[in-house]
Amino acid sequence: MNMQVLQLQISEMVAVDEQGLGRLCARLGQGAAQDVLCRALEEMALRLSRCERFSSAGDWSALEKDVRALGRIAERIAMPLLALVATDVRRCLAAQDQIAVAATLARLIRIGECSLVAIWDLREVPG
Repeated sequence: MNMQVLQLQISEMVAVDEQGLGRLCARLGQGAAQDVLCRALEEMALRLSRCERFSSAGDWSALEKDVRALGRIAERIAMPLLALVATDVRRCLAAQDQIAVAATLARLIRIGECSLVAIWDLREVPG
């Protein structure tokens, strides 16, 4: 029997809410908004990395904490899809469904990484 393995190429369409970023800029001012955004992106990158590590170690409590924080950061800096997927991961954690956690966490990490790139590609907060 000859079996072929098909590798799926998964990609996510990530959109940054530029109007939300504009509101952040209007509320804080251009310079302060840039500072908030840079700190948030650094925190997101750190938490995405930790989520992978906590998942591999089976530390569900620490994973839930970082996923919750990622969701809050995403809401603050106008990344609604990332915030939504963080909620999905937390629901799977609450249900103690390890397969669903693995799948939704992989999506969270993919979207998080794509979101980081999308924000950096904007170069500056719209004003």
